[in-house]
Amino acid sequence: MKKYLAEFIGTFSLVLFGCGAAVVAGKTIPITVADAPTGIGLLGISLAFGFAVVVMAYAIGPISGCHINPAITIAMLVAKKMTIADAIGYIIAQMIGATVAAAALMAIQKGAPGFSMGEWALGSNGWGPGYLGNYTTTAAFITEALLTFLFLFVIFATTSKLGNSNMAGLAIGLTLVLIHLVAIPITGTSVNPARSFGPAILAGGKALQQLWLFMIAPVVGAVLAALVWRGVFETKDESSK
Repeated sequence: MKKYLAEFIGTFSLVLFGCGAAVVAGKTIPITVADAPTGIGLLGISLAFGFAVVVMAYAIGPISGCHINPAITIAMLVAKKMTIADAIGYIIAQMIGATVAAAALMAIQKGAPGFSMGEWALGSNGWGPGYLGNYTTTAAFITEALLTFLFLFVIFATTSKLGNSNMAGLAIGLTLVLIHLVAIPITGTSVNPARSFGPAILAGGKALQQLWLFMIAPVVGAVLAALVWRGVFETKDESSK
C-alpha cells in the first residue's frame, strides 16, 4: 500500500503544481506595483511540470519508483520490470491522484473573481479549432506518441546500469521541461494519461470528448520505447531479471 499511496501523492502533486501553474499563474496577472505583468508564460509552466517530477522523483522514487504516469507504468510492465498486479494498483492510484488534484484546483479557482470553467478548463489537454495553436488531430497524436517515446527512452536509459541513478530524477524532469516547451502550443502537453484524465473528467465538454487521444497516444509511444529499449539497448544483466 505504501507504493500505491506514494503514486497517489506523486500524481496529485504533478497535476496540482503543473496544471495549477498553467491555470493560476500562466496568464499575465496585473499587480498593484506599476501594474507590471507577472504571468509565468510557456517557460514557467514547462518548468513547473518538470520541477514537480524532479522533486517527486527524489521524494517517492525510493518507495515506488515515481512513475506518476500510467504510460510509464505500462512501459515498465511491457519491459517486464513489474507485475500486472502492481501495474493495476499503480494506474488506479495515479488516476485517483490526478482527479483529486483537479478537484482541489477547481475548488481553489472558484475563489477567484469571475471564475468560469469554460472549454478545456483546469489545464485540460486538447487540440483543434479554439485550442491554443489549432493543430490537427494527426499532429496532436504524433506529438504525444513521439514525445512520450523519447520521454520513456530517457527514463529507461537513466535508470539502467548504463545511467547515473543519482542524476536520473533531474534528467527525467529536464526532459519533461523540454517536452512541454515543444508540445504546449499543440496539445497543452500530456505524455501522461492520468494528467489528462483528472482535469478532463471535471472540465467535461471538449476536454472530455478529446480525452481518448491522451489515453492512447502516450501509451503507444511508451510501449514502443519499452520494446526498443528491451530489444536493442538493454544489457544482459538487466534482461535476465
